[in-house]
Amino acid sequence: MIEKEHTLRVLKKTIKTLKARDMTMLRTLSNQTIHTASVYQDPDAIALAVTIYALSKIVERENYRHYPDWKPFIKSCLSYLDKTITYLEKGDMKRFRNNLMGIRGEIENISSKLKEYIKEVFRKAAISKASRIYEHGISRAETAKLLGITQWELAEYVGRTGIADIRLSVTRTVRDRIKLAQSLFK
Repeated sequence: MIEKEHTLRVLKKTIKTLKARDMTMLRTLSNQTIHTASVYQDPDAIALAVTIYALSKIVERENYRHYPDWKPFIKSCLSYLDKTITYLEKGDMKRFRNNLMGIRGEIENISSKLKEYIKEVFRKAAISKASRIYEHGISRAETAKLLGITQWELAEYVGRTGIADIRLSVTRTVRDRIKLAQSLFK
């Protein structure tokens, strides 16, 4: 874990926004974390960003709230997040990681159709966040490896979203460069 204070702030804010069902803020927190994940290629930050984004997508779908497993699932997620904060504050990174991954593991305790829906949300969240890391300049192979997805899944998603088409630097034509150079010597 590279940025402990940032991560603690994000986790505490995640709990508040999850309770308030604020999908927009959850996505913002995920995006802030994905920037750190991209810069440092930190697996902990990646796992946190994917988890927060997946939670935002889960909370967004109001029809999920009608399943009997909904309230226990959210309550369990909040409990895992609380414990994750505690372990990070203590510097116990093994338990920090276990609790963060425990949210995904909690899906297995769901008995209704909600289980399959949530599994799919986490899979798509990983692909979505992978595209954001790729957008930050990390290679497709490395990004896929960091997120545990295939390069094919990432390439397919990036192709559909147009991320690969973004021109990061627009150069001047040769004629414009010559004119600029000449103007410097006048």
